[in-house]
Order: sequence, then C-alpha cells, then structure tokens
Amino acid sequence: MDRCIVLVDAGYLLGAAASLLAGEPSRSRITVDHTALIQGLRERAESDTQQPLLRIYWFDGAPDRVPQPEHRRLRVMPRVTVRLGALTRSDGRWAQKGVDAAMHAELTELARNRACSDVVLVTGDGDLLPGMMAAKEHGVAVHLWAVQAADGDYNQSEDLVAEADERRVLDRTWITKAVRAKEYTGVCAPQPVPRPEIAAILSAPLPDSSLAATAERPAPPPPHPEAGPGQNGTEERVPAPKGVPTPKDLAALRAPGTQPAQPPASATLRWSSDKGWVDRPTAEPPEAASMPTLAQLTTAEQRWADREEDITTVGGDPYEVGQVFARRWVERLGDQGHLPKLSGMYPRIPHRVDGELLRYAARFGLLAHKDDQIDERDRYAIRAGFWREIGVRTGVEHTPVGD
Repeated sequence: MDRCIVLVDAGYLLGAAASLLAGEPSRSRITVDHTALIQGLRERAESDTQQPLLRIYWFDGAPDRVPQPEHRRLRVMPRVTVRLGALTRSDGRWAQKGVDAAMHAELTELARNRACSDVVLVTGDGDLLPGMMAAKEHGVAVHLWAVQAADGDYNQSEDLVAEADERRVLDRTWITKAVRAKEYTGVCAPQPVPRPEIAAILSAPLPDSSLAATAERPAPPPPHPEAGPGQNGTEERVPAPKGVPTPKDLAALRAPGTQPAQPPASATLRWSSDKGWVDRPTAEPPEAASMPTLAQLTTAEQRWADREEDITTVGGDPYEVGQVFARRWVERLGDQGHLPKLSGMYPRIPHRVDGELLRYAARFGLLAHKDDQIDERDRYAIRAGFWREIGVRTGVEHTPVGD
C-alpha cells in the first residue's frame, strides 16, 4: 500500500520537548496544543514520505491504562489511534510499562500485512530496534524522527539511528508551533491557573465549634532534656498539632475508664462541598434531601446519548466535567423550584447529587495517581464548574461567602 503511518512514543516526544523548552523532561512543565501537534505530524509525514497518511498511532502510559483527558481528546481526532500502556511509580519516579512492546507489535503487524509503504517512528528507545529491522525486511521504508536535544547531542539510540532508512530532526521552531513551556513559578510543580469560582469555594469561612477548638489544641510540651532518648535509643517525636479531628481524637475526648461520650450538640462533620469542618445537623435539610439526582432525571435514551457525548466531546478537565454534569441536571429538572433552593445552599452541594457528581468525574480518569481518591484541588474544580453552570443557567452569580 502506498501510504504512510506514524508511530509516536508520546513519552519520548513530549519529554524531549520539555527538556528542550523547559530544561527538564517533566511533561508538567509544558502545555501542548494536541490539535496543532497532530496536524504538524501529519503534514511533515506526508511531505517527507510523499505518501498520504493512513493513521497516526499515539502510544502513551496511563495509570491502570485509564485514558487521561489528553488521551480522550486525541482518540476522537481523525486518523488518530491511541494505545495505552501502564504508568507505574518506582523510587519516586513515573515509568511507562508496555509502551515499547505495544509499538513493536504494531510496527511488525503493519509491516507483515503490508498496510503501508513507509513508517515514521518518533521514538528514541533502542528496544524498538528488532521491530524496525523486521519492518525493513517486509519492504517498509523506516523514517526515524528525533526531537532536537537540549544539549545538542543525540537523545536516541545509536543503533536506531544507524538502522533507519531516513532520519529527521524536529527542531525548536517546529516544536514550538504546538508546545509551549510554562512559566517557572519557583516550585517543583507549576501552580494551576486560578479560577474565581474555585476561590469562592475555598474562601468560605468555617464557623467556630467546640470540637474544632478541641482539635486545634496545642501540641504537648517537648520532653525534659534530662529525659534522654527513648528505650530504643532514638528521640521521641512530638506529633504535630492537627487541624481536623481524627477518630483517635474523638475517642480521647472521653475520660479514662468511661464509655465514649456522645458528640456535643455542635459536633462537626465534613460537608462534602466544603474545605475543612463545619457545623451541620445529622440529617440534611428537607430541601436538600428532596433534590433529585441526575440518574433519576435521565431516560435510557438520554443515558446512551450522554455516554456518546462523554466519549466524543468531553475532554475530562475537572472544571469542564462539573459544567457538563450541571448542564444535564438543569436541562432535565422538571420542577424549577429546586434551583433557588440549590443556589441558597452555595457552596454546598446536596450529598446525593455531590456523590453522583464525583462518581461521574471518576469516569474520566481523575482517580489516577490518587489511590482511588480524587485529588482535593480537582474536587474543588469539579464543584466550581458545577456552580458556574448553575449560575449561568439561573442568572444567579455565586460570590465568595463572607464578601
């Protein structure tokens, strides 16, 4: 077949781009316009090979092979196929597993089936050498592309370079058409772009309560200098003061030898949409308990359409996820009298609705790296997107509490 195929090792391409533009291989230091990047790969491949493009294969790692937002955007682009390997953490560093094997299998299968005349490999890993050699034996021309190295030297296996039929270096000018370095903030990870809606939720004041005051009690005084080290020869550490009471703290509130005391009337519990601990009754107010969930408002036909939209158009950004959920909820809500009640609860979301919102967000891979817990900042972004969409639909602007 007189056509070309591009196989991209995303870890190599974006890691090398980060080294070139930001001085370190961390992909968190760059922003990527994936649409422009895919278009650039396609145009360059067709120009170099003089063959029309059949497909771009994008190989990347993801925790538990769950597609991340960038993968969801890529896999719905024309002529793009995403293949995911595992992403594991070892010795404090993330490493891809299975990506090289998947690229090798795809390359040899395409060549064996004569699916193309030219293959473009964007990789630097020498483990792909056997696959490259097999492809050449099946009559496929192999083009090896490199990303310009930050130090001016090769960032590819010398064996790959020697075996390739053609070689191309993607220089800084080409890379910067789709990739930008984030501004350095002086911290290990770049700070996320602030959103007023998230700030509104985070700035909600926490009322005083007897339990919160108990939780903020000062730490015990340090041991007397004459006490010396502990029995095992090491100094005993004084636990740091806690801002949120743990079950152990609650158990310590009772006197020794007595049954655990009942929580005081002002006992605090975590409200799902607040940061910290706030006073609330054991049961939700009637207007919150009566709020219908999205599942109750959704028909089977709508559920199918929602899933189709999630797969093809929703990128998976936490803020966007909250907006999509709120839009569907409002559009299907029969009794519009619920909306003023909901706005009056800001920044809290009724528990049933809030739990459903977070479960919906989990579909987009937002649980990744978090031990089955959505990152705290992502949770606030999800809820901020929810409130933003509610405000747009109702014309009510939600402002920070206490302003």
